[in-house]
Amino acid sequence: MSKYLFIGGMREDYFITHDGQVHLGVLGGNAVFAAAGARLWSESVGIISRVGSNYPDVWLKKIERNGIETQGIHILPQHLDTRTFYAYLSEEKRVDTNPASHFLRINHPLPKFLLDYHSSTEDQDDRRNFTPLTIRAEDLPANLDRLQAVHMAPAHFVTHAVLPQSIKERGNPFIILDPSARYMVPDFHDDLPLLLHGLDAFLPSHDEAQSFFNKMNYDIWEMAEAFTAMGCRFAIIKNGARGQYIWDNDSKRRWHIPAYPARMIDVTGAGDSFCGGFLVGFDLTHDPVEAALRGSVSASMTIEGIGPLYPLEALPELAEARLSVLRPAVREI
Repeated sequence: MSKYLFIGGMREDYFITHDGQVHLGVLGGNAVFAAAGARLWSESVGIISRVGSNYPDVWLKKIERNGIETQGIHILPQHLDTRTFYAYLSEEKRVDTNPASHFLRINHPLPKFLLDYHSSTEDQDDRRNFTPLTIRAEDLPANLDRLQAVHMAPAHFVTHAVLPQSIKERGNPFIILDPSARYMVPDFHDDLPLLLHGLDAFLPSHDEAQSFFNKMNYDIWEMAEAFTAMGCRFAIIKNGARGQYIWDNDSKRRWHIPAYPARMIDVTGAGDSFCGGFLVGFDLTHDPVEAALRGSVSASMTIEGIGPLYPLEALPELAEARLSVLRPAVREI
């Protein structure tokens, strides 16, 4: 049983980078990106997820070889669709629908694997129903004795509504949650406090926070404080190359953590990787700033290559070196 668990998706990615590079059938998924971001700082990392019988066994073995435990990945007997498509319109702005138009835009034939593709997240705002890929309480390990902290990656609303309480009934780990963009909309105004109550940290992107508050004209700190008023201790708003913004509701303090100036190849999974580094960092230091610094370093190493396991190919000293460089740049606001 790992100290740190990452609950989320295992995907097969098809994407177009901001500079028109095409990548087809690449190992992906927010749980893998987050776990790899954590693996830079800890040797005790595991994934809880669901896949179909068609999920490549070679990928599971590759994840294991990189020191991430896979016993919590449930392989269901049926064939399940875990495709994800996205196209970057700029270094950070991406869309995940209508692949034909984006391949046409770069004068590339539409891959046959995407002929019937719609979206990988369209059911994540369902408040009641489970799909085969929806992670549920019975997917959790029976024994959580060693568990120190849990990250809930973007997933179905019902997963986020049910699992934190199920986990807390078996122990008292540090729990953080990164929401699905599908339910970060005003229609979920009455539902979101049910998710945030009792959480340790909530980590939406800036775009998701703005979408949720819609036309309320909140600044970034007003949004962060409003999230903690719903019942969580920390709100960390991730804002890509502009860094992260931390609001500590207990101390009423706030900080800006800059993004490390990495050589950007592909920003896919950067936010997930940040969450992985943050989770382990907080457990090690009990300091949200130190946690976010580790998250920022994890994200910086992710965007310099393709795929979630790329950062684990780096020299072990690189993460610590970047941490030392980034620490003096933190600003308390």
